[in-house]
Amino acid sequence: QVQLVESGGGFVQPGGSLRLSCAASGFPFSDYIMSWYRQAPGKERELVALATPGGGTNYAGSVKGRFIISRDRAKNTVYLQMNSLKPEDTAVYYCKRHGPRDFWGQGTQVTVSS
Repeated sequence: QVQLVESGGGFVQPGGSLRLSCAASGFPFSDYIMSWYRQAPGKERELVALATPGGGTNYAGSVKGRFIISRDRAKNTVYLQMNSLKPEDTAVYYCKRHGPRDFWGQGTQVTVSS
């Protein structure tokens, strides 16, 4: 049974940092592309960052240079380090496993506000 469990969201002031975690189970983690998406109120869900099994990464232009995606094969976990956070980063952040059938986590709220 595939499971993706996100954690690490919260409230932070502009300029602050958070690290999101997504613990994966039920599938061979090393074989799949993993990514982070976000959805702000009234907006469509958008890709934030993606990590391939081979170590490649890709970022949305709005977060490039501020966010870092990484994956730990030993822990079956994908992380999103978010630095220099802005109010426009406020959203629910979702972990996604790409594949013939996509799987999503339940999401974790990130709020950036003074």
